[in-house]
Amino acid sequence: MKVLFIVQGEGRGHLTQAIAMERLLTNHGYHVTEVLVGKNLSKRLPGFFTRNIQAPIKQFSSPNFLPTRSNKRANIPYSLLYNLLKLPEYAESMRFIHQRIKESQADIVINFYELLTGFTYFLFRPSAPLVCIGHQYLFLHKDFQLPASINKTELFLLNMFSRLTSLGASKRLALSFRSMNPDKKRNIFAVPPLLRQDIFYQEVSQHNYIHGYMVNAGFAENVYEWHKKCPEVQLRFFWDRWEEEPVKRIDDTLSFYQLDDTLFLRQMAGCKAYASTAGFESICEAMYFRKPILMVPAHIEQECNAYDAMQNGAGIIDNNFNLERLLEFTKTYQPNVKFTYWVQSAESIILNELESLVPTHFEEQMYMVEEFI
Repeated sequence: MKVLFIVQGEGRGHLTQAIAMERLLTNHGYHVTEVLVGKNLSKRLPGFFTRNIQAPIKQFSSPNFLPTRSNKRANIPYSLLYNLLKLPEYAESMRFIHQRIKESQADIVINFYELLTGFTYFLFRPSAPLVCIGHQYLFLHKDFQLPASINKTELFLLNMFSRLTSLGASKRLALSFRSMNPDKKRNIFAVPPLLRQDIFYQEVSQHNYIHGYMVNAGFAENVYEWHKKCPEVQLRFFWDRWEEEPVKRIDDTLSFYQLDDTLFLRQMAGCKAYASTAGFESICEAMYFRKPILMVPAHIEQECNAYDAMQNGAGIIDNNFNLERLLEFTKTYQPNVKFTYWVQSAESIILNELESLVPTHFEEQMYMVEEFI
């Protein structure tokens, strides 16, 4: 069976999901024909993605959020204006996506939270069934608990964005920290996180350093300020600042690393604790390694992630990299053992969801042909 991937290329999360999904499907006889990646074409794809994806990769221009001057959060007004000016370019991208779906003769299309996929299905109505996968769809689930302090306007915009990415979808697979009943009215099915195979082969240990990852490199200044107060604590942080050298060594106990999948996982498996801007994938990886986590949400999506992760025993939340709180939390941390078994069930649960869809789709197509005859 032929499968086409369409992936949002901003950040690390959706790219790692695509890597894991390709391996899962390939191991069960599926053929991933192509991987289409939507991103700002001025930015390069991370090496960990291009090295690990086996199918041909094609890129297209896609909407993205621009950071504020401090490079910590998304600048929503500026991002909207920027993307409005690029609408003709995005229209061409949608034509490209539709063409690739037709020419690949895909039996199924899997969308990793790329906005233009939803618009392509709304405007062009490709015949291949669409499955959308991402943890953001969980926020639409009728049973999902949101933090009481959530900004209702920002939540509305986030959920609207999620709905737009999944226009025309036959199923929304919502990556979750735990099992939940299906929300059939909204076609939302909770599935375990999609973690890369490398996770399961790491040797987990506990050395005396804090490991970290920040999507927006502006947080590096906060880490550096904390480091000056506690220089005896060893810090190893990863960032997306590609113009810097692979390892920027500040002194004996603080280093910043360019994102490298192998090194990132090895450092996480050996750390004392983990601090992050609350991206879903790295939280899941740290939970699987049973590491205490400090989550510093940079936007509404990460606020929901952090709250849900905290409810599931992953760690604590702060509005800054106050690492002394993380060190204190390590003294009382109790890992969520159930999460390990939930992750290990991902393969069978996700395959069941995909395989339950495809026969139904083909039966509907045959029924339409018989009616026509």
